[in-house]
Formats: sequence, C-alpha cells, structure tokens
Amino acid sequence: MHGMEGVSGAGLAGGGRVVVGVGGTSPTAVAALRAAAREALRSGRRLVAVLAWEPPEGEALYLRRPDPAWAEYWRAAARDRLAAAFDEAFGGAPPGVDVERCVVRDRTGRALCRVASGPGDLVVLGARAGRRRGRVRRYVDARARCPVLIVPVPPVPRGVRRALRRATVADFAVRPSPTPLP
Repeated sequence: MHGMEGVSGAGLAGGGRVVVGVGGTSPTAVAALRAAAREALRSGRRLVAVLAWEPPEGEALYLRRPDPAWAEYWRAAARDRLAAAFDEAFGGAPPGVDVERCVVRDRTGRALCRVASGPGDLVVLGARAGRRRGRVRRYVDARARCPVLIVPVPPVPRGVRRALRRATVADFAVRPSPTPLP
C-alpha cells in the first residue's frame, strides 16, 4: 500500500461521497470532474477528486534505487496536475461544493477503489472515445463496492475537428495590438 495524501481517515470509513478519478486536463477528465461536481452539489455530498501517480519507471524499478527527492518531485507534479484540472474545469473550485483533493501514490483503479470504500459513495470516471473499456474502467467496474458513473467524452463537432487538424502554431500566436495602450 502506498501513501494517500489528502484523504482523511474519517472520510474513508464513512459513506456518501462522490469520488472522481482525475488524470489531467483532457476533455474527458474535465467532463468527469464537472459531472462529479454537479452530482455532489445535487446530492449534498462531498466531492473527492483523486489523482493517482506512480514513479515513471514503475514501483518495482523505483524500489531498486529509491530516491525520495524524485518521489517528492513527482508528487508535486501530480498536485499541480490536479490543480490544473480544477482550474480548467471551474477556474478554481466549484461553487457550493465541499471539495477534498487527494494525490495518491498507487495505480489509478486501485486508488479509486480504496478511496471510494463506502456503499454510499459514487465513483465517477470519464470514458475515452472508442468502443473498448480502458484498464482503469475495467478494474473499477470489477472491484468497486459502490455505484460507478461513466461520463462519456464530450462530442466535438465535425467542423471543429477538421479545423483543429489543419491548425498550425501560428494560429494560436498572440499578436500585439496595432494601437498602443494609454
């Protein structure tokens, strides 16, 4: 078992929370975070946002040559990704929702099932595009002791997809204003 930063012991034993897996700022992750916040607000439950991380080379290789400084760097990077997801989804924190942010050193599916341990909890996951269920979704579907809500990837209109495929770096460049500011 690995560390679960930001998860209170009382919250783990009790029920009635909305636990959302957050992987970053992808449209799928942001949609799942927003859906979880709406459900938490609607039901009056606490929103627990979980971002799981592991050393890039995996735990087995890390244990051969552990480096606490690098582990702290990766933990801080995970906290920054979780904060960026909230900034992308809400511009900070969702209004009217009690939020707990958790950075957990573990595999994502296992971390979500550990945090969402009560029968009154709800796990919210974003669904990736395509027909196949991802590894995390399969793990949570098989092992969660509470209901699981799958949020579909938000649709992107065909014209927007076409325009994004043709976009270049110059399309996103900020050009200076032709008139000087006073």
